[in-house]
Amino acid sequence: MLVLSRPEVEALLDLDRLVDAVAAALADVSEGRASMPPRVAASVVERHAILAAMPAFLPSAGALTTKLVSLFPENRDVPTHQAVICCFDPETGTPVALMDGTAITAARTAAGSALATRLLARADAHVVAVIGTGVQARAHVLALARDPRVQRIVIAGRDLQAAERLAAELAEVVAVPLDVSPSIEAAVRSADIVSLATHAADPVALRDWLREGVHVNSVGYNSTGRGELDGAILRDGLVVVESRGAALAAPPAGAVELNNAIAEGLITADHVHAELGELVAGHVTGRTDPTQLTVYKSVGVAVEDAAAAALVLEAARERGVGITVEL
Repeated sequence: MLVLSRPEVEALLDLDRLVDAVAAALADVSEGRASMPPRVAASVVERHAILAAMPAFLPSAGALTTKLVSLFPENRDVPTHQAVICCFDPETGTPVALMDGTAITAARTAAGSALATRLLARADAHVVAVIGTGVQARAHVLALARDPRVQRIVIAGRDLQAAERLAAELAEVVAVPLDVSPSIEAAVRSADIVSLATHAADPVALRDWLREGVHVNSVGYNSTGRGELDGAILRDGLVVVESRGAALAAPPAGAVELNNAIAEGLITADHVHAELGELVAGHVTGRTDPTQLTVYKSVGVAVEDAAAAALVLEAARERGVGITVEL
């Protein structure tokens, strides 16, 4: 079995190829070519945490994988998400690789937002607001800075010093100017693209703050509160998800914001306009008007991990990276 560490995974993962791989994987989900059961999880109640299992078979990538991921939102000195991914031979079921999944989780989530932004944001969308200061916020800055439309990224969070540290860390590695906003509201009001990447139990961006024609990405997960996304944004927006089955499922698989908006009568399940894979395949139209509000609500699905792991494993074999162990 090949074992790959987090620094090795980070060095091997091509972010541009990853967006295309996630697009292909989500198209496979929407067209029924992939196998992806709902996420299951054990709860660690005293830490408001979970340990989840996410298996997937992605035939187009030759990937049969399972991710084990812990979500401990109260963590401060270590990531809130930590994971390992095991890859199996799809012909025999033999385990062939074990790799860090923490870096993959961050990168593939941001790749999904980059894909949604590519498909849904206006052609003249130039300013991005990233709300959050953790691992996912960092990954989103790196991913969205690669969009040729983006000319400026504004970072904001509840902790101004954390936002300033993140901006300083990334200023030398992204090609677009980075600013720090003194408030979340000011950042959201300034943006054409808003990416929410928090563990907030209550909305961090309100409908009234959004400009006309904004695109919103929301990747934050909270299973007990209302979630980071204002229900009115869902109500008024053209809503896209990775998988209807996953997004509308009960916790730990589904999006608390969608489920709450349905329970409160703001929307129905039919309000979800499309899966990203349907847009990729051209079966459904996305934005039809520059004034339209578009919303991508992500819950993170296993085929995204499978697609990323397949890229990493291919690169590791080509470059001779990693160590081999006998089980």
